[in-house]
Amino acid sequence: MAWLFLSQWIRITVFVVAILLWLNVLTLAGPSFSLWPAGQPTTTVTTTGGNAAATVAATGGAPVVGDMPAQTAPPTTANLNAWLNNFYNAEAKRKSTFPSSLPADAQPFELLVINICSLSWSDIEAAGLMSHPLWSHFDIEFKNFNSATSYSGPAAIRLLRASCGQTSHTNLYQPANNDCYLFDNLSKLGFTQHLMMGHNGQFGGFLKEVRENGGMQTELMDQTNLPVILLGFDGSPVYDDTAVLNRWLDVTEKDKNSRSATFYNTLPLHDGNHYPGVSKTADYKARAQKFFDELDAFFTELEKSGRKVMVVVVPEHGGAPKGDRMQVSGLRDIPSPSITDVPVGVKFFGMKAPHQGAPIVIDQPSSFLAISDLVVRVLDGKIFTEDNVDWKKLTSGLPQTAPVSENSNAVVIQYQDKPYVRLNGGDWVPYPQ
Repeated sequence: MAWLFLSQWIRITVFVVAILLWLNVLTLAGPSFSLWPAGQPTTTVTTTGGNAAATVAATGGAPVVGDMPAQTAPPTTANLNAWLNNFYNAEAKRKSTFPSSLPADAQPFELLVINICSLSWSDIEAAGLMSHPLWSHFDIEFKNFNSATSYSGPAAIRLLRASCGQTSHTNLYQPANNDCYLFDNLSKLGFTQHLMMGHNGQFGGFLKEVRENGGMQTELMDQTNLPVILLGFDGSPVYDDTAVLNRWLDVTEKDKNSRSATFYNTLPLHDGNHYPGVSKTADYKARAQKFFDELDAFFTELEKSGRKVMVVVVPEHGGAPKGDRMQVSGLRDIPSPSITDVPVGVKFFGMKAPHQGAPIVIDQPSSFLAISDLVVRVLDGKIFTEDNVDWKKLTSGLPQTAPVSENSNAVVIQYQDKPYVRLNGGDWVPYPQ
């Protein structure tokens, strides 16, 4: 057990040092390759945001195209720094607009947000599970959703603060405007808050971060007698997701209030998880298969129950079981695109006119603000009772967000269709692909 814990630290330390040395050589000697094709014009990435509830204003004279700052300047360090500043300045002006009250004829429903650790599109592809039936059962799928970080605490905070534009990593640990907290906004409209975890929340002070920085003050749902299917690399229990979700069904069914909003964080796919009595890390594909099967079965039970529920599945970040040219398997110090491009799915249960056919795919650059805006659009609950749902209207014009990902010492941006990385405030270099 001590080796499992120590190995996490050794692996990260050695490879981070190697990465820093490599980038320092580039900074001192200059890159041996051009950052953009010599003598060729640069291209501009432009995307129109539509009539989203959140809006962007140009800051300091910087052009903003749709929801995102324009990318017209060559990708020099000075220009990329300026673009990143413009991005955060523009994001600071964005927020979802919640009503002050619900209409008298609003229909009660439940919101269940499932925040799963260590799951990206790259991970699913590496595990050979892209064709799992689960993915065909969502009503809406985001295919270009950026988690903006590669660590659990910041990921949960960003999701819980989804009602405002994206902030820097540093500002995640500063107080936010009250309007930013998604679940607080719902509480003001009469939704009872619930907090569930498939673990004890102690490692890395996760539960503390959720409370202090994510604004979730409600009591953690009872975990007594939940079956333990895995152990984390620190020896902490990882509970069975089916058992936790069934407990949620029981607890919320007894609620006097038929409006509820639940945040569920779970980590069966986390690197280092192992079966009790076995020291070797459990196979990622087997764990992912089990989680997908269980979630799909839960969807079936939820449909049979007749309860009006909006389920949103939002991974924290990828687990990087495959690794890439910059980071070995399991290493997430740099929030690379393969780690932060995560599958987000939305499913409505108990509808009079449920969605038919394949999921509606949203492939524009998106992040947490799009989830908040989508929740705002269904707050009156009438989507569950309407004879015909205008799915195009529901999903069109959601706010777009440029892919910017950040940890404490690393920033990765997508600029002119290429990823660039900056470590410890140094120069920007192309992320190896």
